[in-house]
Amino acid sequence: MTYATWKFSGFPKERVVGSGTSLDSARFRQALAEKLDVDARSVHAYIMGEHGDSEFAVWSHANIAGVNLEEFLKDKENVQEAELVELFEGVRDAAYTIINKKGATYYGIAVALARITKAILDDENAVLPLSVFQEGQYGVSNVYIGQPAIVGAHGIVRPVNIPLNDAEQQKMKASADELQAIIDEAWKNPDFQEASKTNVTLVN
Repeated sequence: MTYATWKFSGFPKERVVGSGTSLDSARFRQALAEKLDVDARSVHAYIMGEHGDSEFAVWSHANIAGVNLEEFLKDKENVQEAELVELFEGVRDAAYTIINKKGATYYGIAVALARITKAILDDENAVLPLSVFQEGQYGVSNVYIGQPAIVGAHGIVRPVNIPLNDAEQQKMKASADELQAIIDEAWKNPDFQEASKTNVTLVN
């Protein structure tokens, strides 16, 4: 959706801001906080990739008040790796659970969008996990995908390129490939092709 908006609008790529993995990351931090019995404000962790099935947790940089998660867990012997994997899967699949019970998701994404909007209106230069245009970071180009970025009054100031380990890098590339396949399929539609040629800039 973010890629299509960029193509159709004529906006500069940094002015098109998708919610990315903001909601997923917020749910992930809250779930970790509850599992580890700490305040969610002390949990620093991101979900990256698409907002969907191919997203992944950046375990290598998850930390509690600056302490690497792996180190923190040495004092939490009752928390097993399998439980953390299950925790992430619950976050990833949360939308399906909510839709099955309520028919749609509204409030979570609304809160995430409100946070992004505040960062833009107040020119916060906040670091948030957004849908960011890729220009070679992580070996990915020409797609919007979830990663941390600095956002302010003029949109995305710059991406924050967290160094990923090999497994995470592979997941990022796989997620980008899935998004690229969706884009390629959509652009086979002549209406999409025509719309991207006749974009109209809405605001300066």
